[in-house]
Amino acid sequence: MFTNVTRIKDFFIVGFPGLSPDYYIPVSVVLFILYLVIVGGNIFILVFVKCESSLHKPTYLIFCHLAMTDLAFGTATLPKIISKYWFDDSVISFYGCFVQMYFVHFLGATHSFILMVMALDRSIAVCAPLRYTAVFTNTTVSVLCGVSWILPLSWMVGIVVDALTLPFCNSNIILQCYCDHIAIARLGCENVREVEVVAFVGAMFFLLVPLGFIVSSYFIIIVAVIRISNSEGRMKTLSTCTPQLLITFIYYMPRCFVYMANIVGFRFSVPVRIIVVMLYSLLPAAINPIIYCFKTKDIKENLNRRFLVRKINTSSKT
Repeated sequence: MFTNVTRIKDFFIVGFPGLSPDYYIPVSVVLFILYLVIVGGNIFILVFVKCESSLHKPTYLIFCHLAMTDLAFGTATLPKIISKYWFDDSVISFYGCFVQMYFVHFLGATHSFILMVMALDRSIAVCAPLRYTAVFTNTTVSVLCGVSWILPLSWMVGIVVDALTLPFCNSNIILQCYCDHIAIARLGCENVREVEVVAFVGAMFFLLVPLGFIVSSYFIIIVAVIRISNSEGRMKTLSTCTPQLLITFIYYMPRCFVYMANIVGFRFSVPVRIIVVMLYSLLPAAINPIIYCFKTKDIKENLNRRFLVRKINTSSKT
């Protein structure tokens, strides 16, 4: 029986432990620039694809869904940690913390499933190119991506409600830059193990099921590419998958590294762990729009055409 259970009204976000106050403003500026890059880059992709009718294709519709998850994730996490270092505002309300936790894990799970849809898109395009336009339409993508958004909803509600039932008696200090399930659950003082196991099983499902499908899809793609008789055809086919491979690699590789490190017993120090989590959570959201623009043929060609037309118009006016 716990007698020191207290009703917590607020949590305190620590951010990067041990960071000197002298670096608070520089860190907040860097995080603010990162947020602007995430917002600007992903909104640009959404608007550009919307305005270019030639990009109204399944592949670019998937890119838009990924851009929405990246934009939403950055908006859910960065403003509070920026406020912490810019205005020395470390306080987040009790329910506000759980709302943030909900969106952190919901958007992560959604992103994984949309990456799975993207792998399906590429596998059909490479393995059944003649049937691709008939099988994989914009409507099909909209349905699959819609399911990717809806599927994690009920699971995350259950996880949040489960964590809300915990009695908190240890502390209200969040050793992280945002509220996540691990950071909150560790503050509980009863039934913590049960709550953590349920959340871990759910997290593994939403991480490993899409990852398993993605690995299988790209294995099938590689086999199909190897069977192409000429080297030029192989390179051309692989180039159509390059953006998707880069996006998937950037998203999954750091996460798998962290999970594998935990399995083999390697433990990061708290500051290092927080930095690693921030890097693999937010850098992909900033980098993905660059990959879309410079590694995707149709987007790159449309951008070049737009800039060329503008340059010609400017020159003619001059």
